[in-house]
Parts: sequence; structure tokens; C-alpha cells
Amino acid sequence: MKYFFLTVVFSMLLFNSCRTPKDVSYFQGIENLTEDQKQAMAQKYVPRICIDDVLIINITSPDRESVAPFTPPPYGYYLPGEAEIGISATTQNLFTYIVYEDGFINFPILGRIHVAGMTVNETIRMMEEKVRESAPTAVVNVQIANFKVGIFGEVKLANLYTIKTPRISILDLISMAGDLTIMADRKNVWLLRDNNGEKEQVCMDLTDPAIFASPYYYLQQNDMVYVMPNKAQKRNSRYSNEDNFRISMISVIVSSLSAISSAILTIRAQNRN
Repeated sequence: MKYFFLTVVFSMLLFNSCRTPKDVSYFQGIENLTEDQKQAMAQKYVPRICIDDVLIINITSPDRESVAPFTPPPYGYYLPGEAEIGISATTQNLFTYIVYEDGFINFPILGRIHVAGMTVNETIRMMEEKVRESAPTAVVNVQIANFKVGIFGEVKLANLYTIKTPRISILDLISMAGDLTIMADRKNVWLLRDNNGEKEQVCMDLTDPAIFASPYYYLQQNDMVYVMPNKAQKRNSRYSNEDNFRISMISVIVSSLSAISSAILTIRAQNRN
């Protein structure tokens, strides 16, 4: 009976240390949200240009000669009557502009232009006003070329991802990473952000549907997301391979003692009868 009691206690300890955490579901209670709460979660996000961004800026017009001074080669040096040369992977870098630490870019003819903190559409409108003073039919196109976000920790595919669209949410990034592992702490997901030199750290709870209303739900370029391990994973990390072997051996011994105890109890019960 003594051995049986010890077996039960030890088995319960093993079960508690290895059991799956309960908080593995996203957005718990989302089905109970009111309409007002759902409307409060609706938000629009437009990324803003940051220091060290690389911008692709193209200026086109039916009157190609009028915009030629604003465009680098190959467009800037074509001869009248020649076919326009398209942008290839090898020439596209000629149309990129770095946002320097003071927030300015250096653009042909227009000179230094401050763009940091502006949205892409705001930059387009501002540049079109300047260019159309000499090229009335000019059309400006601006793209952020280096929109990258990273995710690491308890995810299946930790990586630095290049984003093709101008907007990405924390859930989009998690989907790209193949979802969180079962050992992830869904209440402890950290967003690391650099706001023009100022570091910012924010903890997000993915089990709370209020995440949709968070100002950090949509990511900025160069954001890094770190998914913390849950308590079970932290406990497991304390054990070495030798410790795991010992625990396995103890588990085998306890299982054997349990079987022996059960057999002894069965034999005693039969003898009493």
C-alpha cells in the first residue's frame, strides 16, 4: 500500500509538470463581444516612412521629355524617338533613395526633400506638386523597398520576412511563420520597435480579442516579434540530456513499482476471499 501511494503521488507530479497549458486558444471570448466593442476594434493603418527606409520613386508622364530631368538613367538619357527602356532587376536600384538620419532624401532637380514621418500617399502628393511646376502631366509613384519584419521564439518558422504589401498585422506575420508552437506563451508576445531611433517594447496578449483594437496590431517596417515560451517549456529547458535520462529511468521504475503494487494488492484480495 505504501508503494502504491508513492506511485500515485509521483505520477501526479509528472502529469502536472508535463501537461499542456490551457491558454492555447486565440481571442478567447470573442463570440461574446458587443457590436460597440466590435466597432471599436475596426481600425485603419497606413505605414509611415522612417529613417533608413529605401524608397523606389518613379516619375512618368505622356510627355517624357518634361520628366526626363527628374529620372535617373536609363530614362534620363534616352534620345528622342527611341523606345523607352523598361526597369529591370539590374536597373531598379538606380531609382532608389535612402531616407537619411535627418529624414531627408536627395532627389534630382528637387534637391533635399523631407519625407520621414509621412505616409506614401502624402509623399506622392507633395512630390507631384513640386514636379508639376515644370511637368504638368507628371505622375509620381513611391514604394517602400525594404519593408521587412521578423519573428522568432516559439514559432514554427522563425525568419525575417520581406513584405510586398504596404500593410501587415501581427496575425499575418504569425501565419507566415507557420503559427505559434504549442509551447508558446500566447499571453506574452513581445513587439520590439524602433521609432526613428527610439526603442519601444510592447507586450501583447493573443488570447484577448482586444488585440484587434491595439495600436500595435499592424506592424511597421523593421518590427521584430518575439514569442516567449510558456512555463512548461521554461521548466523543460532547465534539464540536461542526463537529467532527462534520469527522469525517464525513474518513470520506468515507478511504472514497474506500480504494476508490482497492483499485483500484490490483487493477490491479497484473492487470498482474503
